[in-house]
Amino acid sequence: MKIEEQKFTLPDGRELIIKSAGPEDATKIKALRETTAAETHFLAREPEDGPFNGERLKSVLEDIEKSERDFMVTAFYGDEVVGELGVMLIKPHIKYLHRAYLGMSILQDYTRMGLGSFMMKLALEQAKRNGFEQVELGVYSDNDIARHVYKKCGFKEYGMNPRAFKLKDGTYCDEIIMVNILDS
Repeated sequence: MKIEEQKFTLPDGRELIIKSAGPEDATKIKALRETTAAETHFLAREPEDGPFNGERLKSVLEDIEKSERDFMVTAFYGDEVVGELGVMLIKPHIKYLHRAYLGMSILQDYTRMGLGSFMMKLALEQAKRNGFEQVELGVYSDNDIARHVYKKCGFKEYGMNPRAFKLKDGTYCDEIIMVNILDS
């Protein structure tokens, strides 16, 4: 599904367009994911895992566009994608229909400016309108900025997957599991 287009102004006055990414944006989403994977260790993929599959990404974006419940919240600065947030149904089984999973990435140059909070607020409101009762996510235990944003937006930590991620230097990082129960 497509969300309603909105504007977001950064503290320095630059204006971003917040809208749904479509299949035509697959190359831009691919570039964002490859850049953010190289900027920090906070994503599941490393640059060494290889490039993202552009055709697969295009297919996923087509499916999201046709979906009645899944959606993307994407931040554009001009023609460049600088942030993305996806909300997806966990499983299409009756017992799971109330749950969605959220994933988010923003270029480091655009963090700490309110963009993540804005995108998250928009996404949670849309998730609720789409019939989701709770939104879940996993975050690296050392990603203090993201954890702060998630808590500020109503997420609660309810579990931890120890040593969920093995970093390139051989150390491990726990995954914090969070949920936001979307009250009526």
